Amino acid sequence: MKQKTRKSLARRVKITKTGKVLIRTQNMRHLRRKKSKSQIRRMKRLKQLKGKLRIKILKMMGYK
Repeated sequence: MKQKTRKSLARRVKITKTGKVLIRTQNMRHLRRKKSKSQIRRMKRLKQLKGKLRIKILKMMGYK
């Protein structure tokens, strides 16, 4: 059977053309005034996933 994409995951993850998995950083929803401005700027950027979790996500998205 054809493999289906996990749509809940597809909304949270971006996969680049070269196969990198990019996710948003956690802890950005609330309590931002406690965090420093540099920390907030750093957390706005997308984070690259590595290791076993990356492979798991690629399988769920139907890439491997």
